[in-house]
Amino acid sequence: MLRVENLSHSFKNGGEITPVLQHISFEVKQGEMIALLGSSGSGKSTLLNLMAGLMKPTEGTIHIAGHNIVTMGENKLAEFRRGHIGFIFQAYELIANLTVRENVELPLVFQSIRPSVRKQRALDLLEQVGIPEKADMFPSQLSGGQQQRVSIARSLITEPSVIFADEPTGNLDTRTEEEIIAILKQLNETMKTTFIIVTHEREVAQQTQHIIALRDGFLVTETDAASTVWAGGNRS
Repeated sequence: MLRVENLSHSFKNGGEITPVLQHISFEVKQGEMIALLGSSGSGKSTLLNLMAGLMKPTEGTIHIAGHNIVTMGENKLAEFRRGHIGFIFQAYELIANLTVRENVELPLVFQSIRPSVRKQRALDLLEQVGIPEKADMFPSQLSGGQQQRVSIARSLITEPSVIFADEPTGNLDTRTEEEIIAILKQLNETMKTTFIIVTHEREVAQQTQHIIALRDGFLVTETDAASTVWAGGNRS
């Protein structure tokens, strides 16, 4: 479903070139829930932005649902993202003056979906994330965990090929973190949606089916989540 091949990226600052990612290759199968694990400066945020089509790599290819997004023009790429990619953010990124239901519906507004269809799909997703009674409330009336549930529902509304979750539990306490991860796992199992969770927390990564670990821009381990993570190893 997602294939990254020989991906490298560098940032230029005047005449200085700083490598950030070097020769990254891996695949994610349809319906998998995987973790992209790394500490600050490992390159995981850059890799996320590249896979989401927000940046172009210096070298390599990225295929999502059979499409090479690296070769797409900006307009085609923007259209592709709307239909194939969902996002869950650490800071929720909800619109304050829209209700919970309206926030969840919002991606469908840009697809010209009928209001009645948008509303019902949003209500169904709020039921799945466990907060149907919050539909007519505003984000400021919700706890952090509840706002993240809204963000999760919104990411699913377009039925995307893949959902990128960028540190989705970073602003939450331990108990709420466990609840959010449990919701993501349940949705992954019931909806067969592919999730890529970017995190620096091994405890979160170990809840996924597979871990891709980065260090200093290199893929250093690619192991089952049940195994010990961050055990070192050669750069490869």
